[in-house]
Amino acid sequence: MPQAAAEQNLLKLSIAVTIVVAAIGVVFGLLSGSLSIVFDGVFAAIDAAMSGLALFVSRLVSRVGDNRRFQFGYWHIEPMVLAFNGGTLMLLCFYAFLNSVDSFLAGGRQLDFDWAIAYALVVGIVCFGMYFYERHMNRRIGSDFIRLDAQSWLMSAAITSALLVAFAIAEAMKSTPYAALTPYADPLVLALLTLILVFVPIRTVRRALEEILLITPPELDALVRRVMDDVVMRHGFMSYTSYVAKVGRAQFIEIHVAVSPEARLDNVSAVDAIRREIAEAIGDESPRRWLTIDFTADPRWL
Repeated sequence: MPQAAAEQNLLKLSIAVTIVVAAIGVVFGLLSGSLSIVFDGVFAAIDAAMSGLALFVSRLVSRVGDNRRFQFGYWHIEPMVLAFNGGTLMLLCFYAFLNSVDSFLAGGRQLDFDWAIAYALVVGIVCFGMYFYERHMNRRIGSDFIRLDAQSWLMSAAITSALLVAFAIAEAMKSTPYAALTPYADPLVLALLTLILVFVPIRTVRRALEEILLITPPELDALVRRVMDDVVMRHGFMSYTSYVAKVGRAQFIEIHVAVSPEARLDNVSAVDAIRREIAEAIGDESPRRWLTIDFTADPRWL
């Protein structure tokens, strides 16, 4: 699948760049004495691990062919990984916030602002570049993994940008009467960033949990009902029931149509023609859509 290959290649690139950023963050954080920069490096390292897991699942769900053990495919693994990734980022933000509070109460930290500013400038450019590149590429790919990965790059870019501004202000304050406040710049910025950025993975976790719990997506449900209302009216069927769910990038649609015992569906070709009509009206025909349509004159089968 071309889209699957593009998704995997983009994830590989993201992992490679993330590993470099993580190494730079840890080294520069130790050299400058900044908890914020160390946090940025650790965040990048965890993000690299999450991207590696996303790459593995991307390869798994793109497999085609019969598997008697996983007969419905591997789609259910995708929202599980998204929930795990988002949950990990939330825990990381919470841990960093606790560290920032502890550092602030301890009187802050003295930093080497030259190292800190150089790091924030370089890494900020890299992170923004990766975010816009992945966002551009994902318009064609349409991958939740790439979307989450791009959000992670945006989070990293926001962190380093805020660090750059904070460190530049703190460096300028060193020659003013407010020089005594400069040790508080690092923990204060880290606390504010974690409180703001924790809401980014929350949305991803919420969406993933909806799919894990098989909560019906309103848009897909409305589309199927609109198509079936029209089909039932035009063909004079009695009624129908429909059930839809979205799991990862897969859609599961089940439709049961009630017909009268006198209905003239006397050959398989006629029934298949109606099934084809419904399938084309719903759209998005692909291996990731599971569509089941049956006809019955017995209401107990609905």
